Amino acid sequence: MKIAILGSGGREHALSWKLAQSVPQDDIFVLPGNGGIPNSVPIDSMDFPAIRQFCQERDIELVVVGPEAPLVAGVTDYFAGSGIKVFGPSKQGAMLEGSKIFAKQFMAQYGVATSNFWIFEGDSDAAARDRIRELGGEVVIKYDGLAAGKGVYVCSGEDEALTALHDLHKQYGADARFLIEEKLSGAEISIIGFTDGKDIRMLMPSQDHKQLNDGDTGPNTGGMGAYCPPTFYNTDLMTQIMDAVVTPTMNGLQKERFDFNGVVYFGIMLTATGPQLLEYNVRLGDPETEVILPAMKSDLLRLILACFDGTLSNYEMEYHDGYFVDIVLASGGYPKSYVKGYEIHGLDQVSSDAMVFHAGTTRKDGNIVTSGGRVLNVVAHGSDLAETIGKVYQECRKIHFTDVYYRTDIAKRDIMEQ
Repeated sequence: MKIAILGSGGREHALSWKLAQSVPQDDIFVLPGNGGIPNSVPIDSMDFPAIRQFCQERDIELVVVGPEAPLVAGVTDYFAGSGIKVFGPSKQGAMLEGSKIFAKQFMAQYGVATSNFWIFEGDSDAAARDRIRELGGEVVIKYDGLAAGKGVYVCSGEDEALTALHDLHKQYGADARFLIEEKLSGAEISIIGFTDGKDIRMLMPSQDHKQLNDGDTGPNTGGMGAYCPPTFYNTDLMTQIMDAVVTPTMNGLQKERFDFNGVVYFGIMLTATGPQLLEYNVRLGDPETEVILPAMKSDLLRLILACFDGTLSNYEMEYHDGYFVDIVLASGGYPKSYVKGYEIHGLDQVSSDAMVFHAGTTRKDGNIVTSGGRVLNVVAHGSDLAETIGKVYQECRKIHFTDVYYRTDIAKRDIMEQ
């Protein structure tokens, strides 16, 4: 089987690496890919006619969609009737990520545990400011549409929240639709499942680190690192999450009759009153993918195809023992402005038992150079979490490029709280 993967980041590199355990690497193409992903093809993941032409010319049978934008734009619907399977929900199902308001209304309708929320249009700022003051500024403000992880403002006071409201309108327009939610507190966990719209099979739970700096400070990013499994995850917690979040979501998908062969990502906060859902994604998380796919012993291609052929309920998930830790090496200045084009050194020095997934790289004059904010994902595996953390940072120190930046505390919170 020949496969095309849409996307250009570390998630897509990890998908290519994992699927190459099922089919030859030469039969896997990544559109557009990047400087470190084998068989990268410079076709924009939003150019559906060009993607379709390429798939027809190369006899591609399966398209796996990495990022959210093509799904929200309807790539699955575009390929309907073509004979090419597209792993990802329809445009209607992708609204669970494409619209924060749609997602919250879905949660409320089907009894998914989540925070209280209020919907605002662009002309209702006076009401929004009143709500912020009523809640003492302890709110989360979310732009309704896609924002690459940057349209969410977690606020800890009235002044901060009012500034965030101003920034939202400056960024997305005076008429932008948005949510205000009650701010929750607790540990976060990422739960990701593969579904055919009826059954769901979970990958290993993981924890992302969204904020730029050590100690979970600084601006939100697309993710600065991840690890799995969190040491606090156990059977009791799994049952709570299934009952409060996953099962009612699956009931909703069935009742809405969404065409949903794809991934559901549950971003969950573990509050004092139990798990509550922060957000849905309709694709694999990044950088969570870079740890949960290496942790997966099962065959990924068989899992995907089971979502299409009605055998998902019989599919057994298997995982490798131990821990997996991923550190994102970013360009200095990210998530704001940064310089591209710096040559990357030391990739050939990384140990063979570690993994490096390219996120923002390109090739120039035979060298790998930086081309994005998040540049590389360095992943290590070990039987002990502390040992694995030490191992992955040892590998990170072997890689150099101008203004390289990474957090130094990924997964260490879990150790300190034991």
